Amino acid sequence: MEAFYTLQGEGQHSGRAAYFIRLGGCDVGCHWCDVKESWDASIHPKFDITSIINGALQFPGRLAVITGGEPLMYNLDALTGSLQEAGFQTNIETSGVYPFTGHWDWVCFSPKKFKTPHPDIYERANELKVIIFNKSDFDFAEEHAAKVAPGCTLLLQPEWSKHEAMLPLIIEYIKDNPKWKMSLQTHKYMNIP
Repeated sequence: MEAFYTLQGEGQHSGRAAYFIRLGGCDVGCHWCDVKESWDASIHPKFDITSIINGALQFPGRLAVITGGEPLMYNLDALTGSLQEAGFQTNIETSGVYPFTGHWDWVCFSPKKFKTPHPDIYERANELKVIIFNKSDFDFAEEHAAKVAPGCTLLLQPEWSKHEAMLPLIIEYIKDNPKWKMSLQTHKYMNIP
């Protein structure tokens, strides 16, 4: 769908310079999605891997973040292998609903209530990032935290449109359950595209 160089705004790598590669196509359907225009893959141009790599090489940062849409709709072995050969760290942001492909340095798994994750994501997740939209999402977060591998970073992130209401609840939850950490969409607070 698009590619751009900016700062990673959320999760464990927040604040780092990153080249984002956003793939079109998603059938998860989160109502709060801030890139709903990514859902229909057929309306976006296709690019070959060489042009994607060349675009990324125009910038000094060597962190490539593959996002969507839902990137695991596609086999990402060739793209991620080529990015790593070109010297990039490869990170993915995924809901984990499709079988796992690709060569990754970091896997951000953000499950959604709307579609069940594929079981192979749990052992591969480096980071579990759960969006908190309402109070029941804390139980949802714990269900998934019980399935990820030891050492997986556990993050709670307020859904942007409800962050003022949810942020105090998340703070108290983390204080009571210190295995969790806070993730904020810092790019939205700072108005960074």
